[in-house]
Amino acid sequence: MTRLKLLERLKTLQQMPPHVKRDITTVSAMLSTEALARHVELCEIAAGVPPMADGRAESGPVRASLRA
Repeated sequence: MTRLKLLERLKTLQQMPPHVKRDITTVSAMLSTEALARHVELCEIAAGVPPMADGRAESGPVRASLRA
């Protein structure tokens, strides 16, 4: 996924209840694309939404573990 798509996804996740009162976007300026992808993945897990891959939601259950 491109950096732009990751940032758009992060902006969407920012509006979800688990993240509304937290700033999850500012850190993105300091992250590499790979680290940003991981950050987005962890934010998706915290929000309880299916992870995105190439701009589409992946099928299957959301992973429960935050460990790599």
